[in-house]
Amino acid sequence: MQLVLSLLVNAVALWCAAEFVTGIRYSGSITGLLVLALVFGAVNTFIKPVLKLLAFPITLITLGLFTLVINAGMLLLTARLAGGTGFQVDGFVPALLGAILVSVVGTFLGALVRDDKDERD
Repeated sequence: MQLVLSLLVNAVALWCAAEFVTGIRYSGSITGLLVLALVFGAVNTFIKPVLKLLAFPITLITLGLFTLVINAGMLLLTARLAGGTGFQVDGFVPALLGAILVSVVGTFLGALVRDDKDERD
């Protein structure tokens, strides 16, 4: 159940980025959005940890700000891998702004989902 909720949170966060960030577009269906969220989750699960490990010295020097660059790269990679879903990112700056928005929305919605689960227990 947690995997489905995580998928839905990612889908909503990616949709928000496409709606509110100039340079990020989504023109597919809801099913395509769920596929996009699945690709985004897979990229963040398998590739992001390796990049964070390799970039640790730079991240340390920049006091964590380089993590934003890594997140933007993950969004660009997701757009490249999920090209058939109708998701497009026009460049690095839209990817950076989109990554910030996806992080904020994902964190907010994730906290709401976790709070609902804690209240039921």
